[in-house]
Amino acid sequence: MAELPPGIRCMVLFSRDQWYRAFTLLLTFLLYTSFHLSRKPISIVKGELHKHCAHAHEVELHSYKEYAIGMQLPETPRNATPCGWAPFDKKNYKQLLGALDYSFLCAYAIGMYLSGIIGERLPIRYYLSSGMIFSGCFTALFGLGYFYNIHNLWFYIIAQVLNGLVQTTGWPSVITCIGNWFGKGRRGLIMGIWNSHTSVGNILGSLIAGHWVSSCWGLSFVVPGVIITVMGVVCFLFLIEHPRDIKCSFNTHCNTKRYPNSVNGFKIKNQLLNPTDSGKAQDPEIQCLLPSKENGNMATNHIVVMQGDPSAGMSAISFLGALRIPGVIEFSLCLLFAKLVSYTFLFWLPLYISSTGHIDVKKAADLSTLFDVGGIFGGIMAGLLSDKLHKRASTCGLMLLFAAPTLYVFSSVSRMGMEATIGMLLLCGALVNGPYSLITTAVSADLGTHKSLKGNAKALSTVTAIIDGTGSVGAALGPLLAGLISPSGWHNVFYMLMVADACALLFLLRLIRKELTCHTPLHSEQAEFKEH
Repeated sequence: MAELPPGIRCMVLFSRDQWYRAFTLLLTFLLYTSFHLSRKPISIVKGELHKHCAHAHEVELHSYKEYAIGMQLPETPRNATPCGWAPFDKKNYKQLLGALDYSFLCAYAIGMYLSGIIGERLPIRYYLSSGMIFSGCFTALFGLGYFYNIHNLWFYIIAQVLNGLVQTTGWPSVITCIGNWFGKGRRGLIMGIWNSHTSVGNILGSLIAGHWVSSCWGLSFVVPGVIITVMGVVCFLFLIEHPRDIKCSFNTHCNTKRYPNSVNGFKIKNQLLNPTDSGKAQDPEIQCLLPSKENGNMATNHIVVMQGDPSAGMSAISFLGALRIPGVIEFSLCLLFAKLVSYTFLFWLPLYISSTGHIDVKKAADLSTLFDVGGIFGGIMAGLLSDKLHKRASTCGLMLLFAAPTLYVFSSVSRMGMEATIGMLLLCGALVNGPYSLITTAVSADLGTHKSLKGNAKALSTVTAIIDGTGSVGAALGPLLAGLISPSGWHNVFYMLMVADACALLFLLRLIRKELTCHTPLHSEQAEFKEH
């Protein structure tokens, strides 16, 4: 018999169900990458909507971020004035361009609270795919203003508001889907890697929008709009919401028992048996993408309280019910301040590098992507550490504790040269985005499947929406506060960011103390099972 090719030998190492998990992980990664890809063009195009048209305007360069990430054009495109695109070519361009940011961010923050509640009551595949298609339409709608020579401010604001509202369908849906497919055993690591879609989408969005901004800025919106629409169709055709939809069967076996509770009469709990035993198929909550041992058996630390069958008479959780889940309020308020810091860097970092390093705006924009690169490593590091320690809050608190002094050091050494700037960008990106990434992914999934829900699997989308919606309030406040404070000096902006990090840490102190003095949730669940 001929030896199997190396590629085939690699494929058969993984079971059918693990391949489905890998496919779901990759698909949701690409889906949310397209969301961020479609959000980025507005930052690139701002430099085209308002340009240098007089020396008097150049002294205002430090006042707004679009010059730091915009691309200056040698020629004036059609339908544009020498100062840019009406109505953004006026002296109050800062307020007008700021209105585009805040209309999107405020609509996103408000819509997120509603999105989770609605998403719990609709099939994820239909909800997510329709949201992506509408988002593609509204993204392209902004770009159509170029082709149809539209100069009405309200047209662009309405396009941003509508896009902000429909984009809220994305995060609760993909987190719910990932939560359905992956158990808590390695959730932090897997989601830390998976959450790099944010940075990948930002980078791709910048490259795509920058390709057309100098010749036809309308395409900078139309092309990303087409991409997210196509991905919406892909989502409709291929997304598998839950392992039970394809009747996954797992190699690891379990003994299923039932215990009465006050919700729907039974709560399913599983206990691993000897690998040689034969029994019922294991619930996908225990199964992991990465094998724990060479023989394929699951490690004992993957035992968790099972959700059971969410279709068995369970109703979607209410908004107030989700708030009563232990930890939701604390992590939501922590994310508000963590996201405030992250989005302030997103909107103002290129300008800061340009003004303090005395380099051109294009190079400053490219250099600022190192912050996202550091964020990728920070998210993975936070997920890996939290899985190892089984302490989500403590991991976030540790990174927030080091983030504040690191921001102060960055503000001091960034004027010393390119090497120092590069190193501090990577370090700040890791420490700032690490807690942000962990809370929006693994923490949200943990809370949405918390044992206090007694098997109700319909809470994950609402919990995710509450946490990320509260964080989006901080995302809207951060750039606004930076714009108000920056005229008094960049050091004051960094003081504001350090205070925000301290506030984020403050809201986690009770949870950190609980984690350090009590058993971890995973261990508590194991102990609870053994009592039965």
